[in-house]
Amino acid sequence: MKEKTFREVIAEAMSEEMRRDNSVYLMGEEVAQYNGAYKASKGLLKEFGSQRVIDTPISELGFSGIGIGSAMNGCRPIIEFMTFNFSLVAMDQIINNAAKIHYMSGGQWNIPIVFRGPTGFAGQLGATHSQSFESWYASCPGLKVVIPCNPYDAKGLLKSAIRDNNPVIFMESEQMYSDKMMIPDKEYIIPIGISDIKKVGTDISLVSFGKLIKLAMHIAKKLETENISVEVIDLRTIRPLDYNSILLSVQKTNRLIILEESWPFSSIGSEITYFIQKNAFDYLDAPINKITTLDTPSPYSSNLISYWFPNETKIIKSIKKSLYI
Repeated sequence: MKEKTFREVIAEAMSEEMRRDNSVYLMGEEVAQYNGAYKASKGLLKEFGSQRVIDTPISELGFSGIGIGSAMNGCRPIIEFMTFNFSLVAMDQIINNAAKIHYMSGGQWNIPIVFRGPTGFAGQLGATHSQSFESWYASCPGLKVVIPCNPYDAKGLLKSAIRDNNPVIFMESEQMYSDKMMIPDKEYIIPIGISDIKKVGTDISLVSFGKLIKLAMHIAKKLETENISVEVIDLRTIRPLDYNSILLSVQKTNRLIILEESWPFSSIGSEITYFIQKNAFDYLDAPINKITTLDTPSPYSSNLISYWFPNETKIIKSIKKSLYI
């Protein structure tokens, strides 16, 4: 075991898979000479050379298309976006090609490609650099969507994503790249599509993913001092979604809160809410509640951000409301 940062395990997962399989390569803006915008590809150019660690122009549509074409011809590309806000430029390639070629070719072509990079809010970066698009990508058949919450999960899930024969959207967080955790020396993978109960509880189920799991865990531990037992479920994978784990938890606690950092309309929480009311309505002792960002673009002002973004006060108030406290 050794303590490693989130950015270190991302680089480690990619390098291990590149050693294991010569068809794996990394391509994106500043991934080579600069070691990645967030140093998540540090050392890869030196080890694997410029044919497998490729710097690109600022043209997400172009290099995403090159990656998809190479995936059709036997490669396993990893395409890094400096931020998923920039992936909007490549949306045509991701949605109309990566997600559909296997289906439209009658299974003749697999598209084993990973699109990875930071997502979501990361401080005072303005409205166009502070967006969460997991529900957009998860709504498209043919794509898998993975959002880890810590370094251990990130490494195991990224290795699984690289080995997967389907296109995978792998979303990280700028605010987590320095997070540290003990990582096993021995190789491990984490299967895509299986959630993780980060904390067992009996009074209410709190479902979340990504960096908000840290906030969820902090609140769950804080509420223990008030004899409130919160079960924290980390989805880890948005698509495929582990519906059964959420269902089993709600059948036990009889209450559900979904916490995410995207906008409220058409969110992941909306899908989960529909599923639970359809399959576990009689188990619910209180209405399901969603906690998201406000339904506006991200503000730049720090005092507005604290109101716009999910915070401890809002979440605790929502939990107690569900418990009729």
